[in-house]
Amino acid sequence: MKKSLRLWGVVWWCAWFLRATMLVGGESAKNVRATYHLYNPQQIGWSLNTASVYCATWDANRPLAWRQKYGWTAFCGPVGPRGRDSCGKCLRVTNTGTGAAATVRIVDQCANGGLDLDVNVFRQLDTDGLGYQRGHLTVNYNFLDCAH
Repeated sequence: MKKSLRLWGVVWWCAWFLRATMLVGGESAKNVRATYHLYNPQQIGWSLNTASVYCATWDANRPLAWRQKYGWTAFCGPVGPRGRDSCGKCLRVTNTGTGAAATVRIVDQCANGGLDLDVNVFRQLDTDGLGYQRGHLTVNYNFLDCAH
């Protein structure tokens, strides 16, 4: 009995560790739709409250340097955590057409099945102008560890 409990404990720990590792890095999706949103955080003092974003409830009082470090995005992608669990996480987003890439922080939710990037990040990734013409980019994303 003790042996089976010990084995169960090891299995549970391994499952927890794998899940935690996946959320910090490793989860990714390909060919995801990315639209843009007019957050313009630099014009509102990087205030999550002023932007009325979903994650403001948990992240609005984070240091200014934390809020400024990466561009902002809303997340509703096909792979990754949802709701509060996605807040503050970072993604490395790559335009599949040009290879342009940027790191973004999740500050909001969306409903387009992908990402809703701050317009400034969208412009940074849209190096050939085709995303603006179509109204969206096709991107790949990977979750990154951006705890700081």
